[in-house]
Amino acid sequence: MKNKDIAKKILDLVKEDNITYLTHCATRLRLNVKDENSIDLNKLSQIEGVITAQFKNGQLQVVIGAKVEGVFDELMNMVNLSDDTIVEKSTKKKNIVSNVVETIAGCFSPVIPVLIGCGMVKSVLSILTTFNMITTTSGEYQILSMIGDLLFYFFPFFLAVSAAKKFKTNEFLALALAGALMYPTIQNGAIHAAETGITSLRFLGLPALFVNYKSTIIPIIITVWMMSYVYRYVNKLIPDTFKVLFVPMIVLFIMVPLELIVIGPFGTYIGKGVAAFVTWLYGINGVLGAFLFGTFRPLLIILGMHYAITPINTQLIAEYGYSVISPANLTGNLAQAGACLAVFVLLKNKERKSGAFTSGLTAVFGITEPAMFGFNLKYKKPMICAMLAGGIGAAYMNYFGGGATAVILPGILALPTYIADHYIHVIIAVIISITGAFIATLILGIYEESDLVDSVQNQNGQEEICSPVQGTIIELSQVNDDTFSKGLLGQGFAVIPEDGHYYAPFNGRVKMIFPTKHAIGLVSDTGAEVLIHIGLDTVGLNGQYFESHVNVDQEIKVGDLLITVDIESVKKLGYDMTTPVIVTNSNQYQNIEFNQNNNRFMLVVES
Repeated sequence: MKNKDIAKKILDLVKEDNITYLTHCATRLRLNVKDENSIDLNKLSQIEGVITAQFKNGQLQVVIGAKVEGVFDELMNMVNLSDDTIVEKSTKKKNIVSNVVETIAGCFSPVIPVLIGCGMVKSVLSILTTFNMITTTSGEYQILSMIGDLLFYFFPFFLAVSAAKKFKTNEFLALALAGALMYPTIQNGAIHAAETGITSLRFLGLPALFVNYKSTIIPIIITVWMMSYVYRYVNKLIPDTFKVLFVPMIVLFIMVPLELIVIGPFGTYIGKGVAAFVTWLYGINGVLGAFLFGTFRPLLIILGMHYAITPINTQLIAEYGYSVISPANLTGNLAQAGACLAVFVLLKNKERKSGAFTSGLTAVFGITEPAMFGFNLKYKKPMICAMLAGGIGAAYMNYFGGGATAVILPGILALPTYIADHYIHVIIAVIISITGAFIATLILGIYEESDLVDSVQNQNGQEEICSPVQGTIIELSQVNDDTFSKGLLGQGFAVIPEDGHYYAPFNGRVKMIFPTKHAIGLVSDTGAEVLIHIGLDTVGLNGQYFESHVNVDQEIKVGDLLITVDIESVKKLGYDMTTPVIVTNSNQYQNIEFNQNNNRFMLVVES
């Protein structure tokens, strides 16, 4: 039966004028009604597509399962209720800074392996050239340099794809927008602007600045985010017959000028102001300037504004023989290395642990992107530790007359180009940066991915899945909710959790996250569809005390942190935190065996 037909039959039995409140959770419609005696639960339960109907805690619950959202949408179209009674509002305030950081880190997640690989190649190349093992004019140097720059040079293309997936929009249009940023007209114009004096193109009387967008991050992410709204609006506006002709054309007409005139150059405009401010600040108080620049330089890198500082360093070296601003580059990079190596120590997941070590190592040689975007920014606290340690190290070196005599990659191999009143102060500043970030990160810790869960696909077609949360495993029949205990939504097990950290129980993707974050649906790479329902009736909290760390359609690996819950606060409000873990497509398996001895249940895939 179609969702619309199910909704109509439910409404016929419940009656519109009897409904005072209407919402839904991950598996069931939830209605408050004026007259409970008028509701025939048996007839509701007999509707095709309805699993069961029940009254619980004074609320009518119509259990539907995976189709509940579609039925709810159809039901909303049929009833005439005010918006504030239809949808449950979340009372939890969102942290804007946290959301921005998570969005940026989320866009980087898919490209981290390539990012680390290119970073390692650049590190090896730096070692080879420093010790004169190859020359910069050799073919070996040029090939290795090309390999190391593959991602860094074409960053906008890589991020366009991952951002399009994150914002759920057209990937190929996103790539086209990246192509506009990297188009030879723009790139060559930026390279030769100083020679020609031509700094922009004119479009409808507005300037499209020549900006070197290679290695930039924010412009393409913001552009794709804005395109996701423009694309949806245009796609909705154009009739189906003409979509293929006009939707891409209109979106490109709008977005390409917008990104070249407004979004892309924004960092350049601000960067020039930042550069002027940094120069002024160093002139007023060098130690304070070094601390602030060393601390906030990573933010400039994220926003693509750090390039504006390079001409200042070059000019200072040309005039005075050294730059007092450059030490912040060195201490900032090495602090990122220290924080990332601390993340390596803290992580338990072997795959991520290896990646953190490699990224920390590349940061030692001056290539910080893998460490910064792959780990420090993702876990937040390491980034804060690295910023502060980098700032303190820069201030220390400046206080003792620190400077750099050349503009080269600021890593450990660049140490001979740095000077101070006594060279020991350069070494001390480096130690402050690395060890300060390392120790602070160890003290503050991270929300690490747990090895609590494990997933194995063997030759017999069996998939073993552990609990997604630390706690006591119980049989589903022991859950104090008939919908779960009777297996109406599918077979599985339940957990009485000991803490509030919920992890991915297999490799796969996120299929659904309920707005109140109390339930999440996952699909394994082998096709198992699993619903993790955190607590009973916790939908009533409207998201309070729940925090999601993933997004819908995001690829997940076993051990990824999915959701955190302030479990003690929820318990104090009287909620049962028993967590059912349901295989919602149980009918596709020959058998599901629950084994309490090893805290696992077994999915036997139908042969």
